[in-house]
Amino acid sequence: MAAVSPHSIVILLLVALLLPASNAIYCDEDDCYDLLGVKQDANASEIKKAYYKLSLKHHPDKNPDPESKKLFVKVANAYEILKDETTREQYDYAVAHPEEFFYNTAQYYRAYYGYKTDPRAVLIGLLLIVSAFQYINQLTTYSQAIESVKQTPAYRNRLKALEFERTGGIASKKKGHKQMDKNVENELRGEVDLQIQGVKKPSVWNLYGVQFILLPYFIGKLLIWQICWFWRYRVKKLPYAWEDACYLTRTSLRIPDNTWQNIDEFTKEDLVMKRLWEKGNMERHMAEARKGSRRRR
Repeated sequence: MAAVSPHSIVILLLVALLLPASNAIYCDEDDCYDLLGVKQDANASEIKKAYYKLSLKHHPDKNPDPESKKLFVKVANAYEILKDETTREQYDYAVAHPEEFFYNTAQYYRAYYGYKTDPRAVLIGLLLIVSAFQYINQLTTYSQAIESVKQTPAYRNRLKALEFERTGGIASKKKGHKQMDKNVENELRGEVDLQIQGVKKPSVWNLYGVQFILLPYFIGKLLIWQICWFWRYRVKKLPYAWEDACYLTRTSLRIPDNTWQNIDEFTKEDLVMKRLWEKGNMERHMAEARKGSRRRR
């Protein structure tokens, strides 16, 4: 006899646990047709008559017995399932194919909860969840980057220089004359401005949910900007302002905004003066850059 692998045993156990639940998602452990006392091929009229007959007998207003009330709830649930042609077909399929547990469960919740849920509420909930994960991810990335920087000699030297400046040249003599006092170190860390290239401090304004809410504002702002740009530089032919010239230069070179901000002012001015948004100037700039690269090699 062939040995059964542990993997197969796990699969069989899962199937054994899921098969009974495939029928239970509709009328618990009961059969919906048996609850109404009708056959599986009963038509809509027969199902309706059976329900009204049972409701007159077991409705809480007619019968105060607690067990009768429980039975009425089951009967009403069975009627809700069988009176609708779509849900009845789904129930019949679930009974005939109990092994397709996940499909049957998805069909059930789609039929009973999909139409009851406001799509706007679903969208808001989805945006909140995505935004929460986005913020947690940004915060984790930023915290890890900060901790990595704090371990570098350059950061330690900045702390020591700041301590030296604040104490007037009298450094702390505690802990082996080398290690900085923890209280002083924590106080100084708040004064050290950490700017890590490629990593921004998390902000709620950058979250997808907030940006989606502010989307009409951003669209309106963009349209106004486009109209002003067209009027100023296409109609009136005015010279480009410094910020607009920087924008054209940055987009021509395909430089991200945070990278452009880290470039020194002299280099920025040199690039802007070259008017790289004009095709001929850009071609000459790229040719000069290639020549300089070859010389360095």
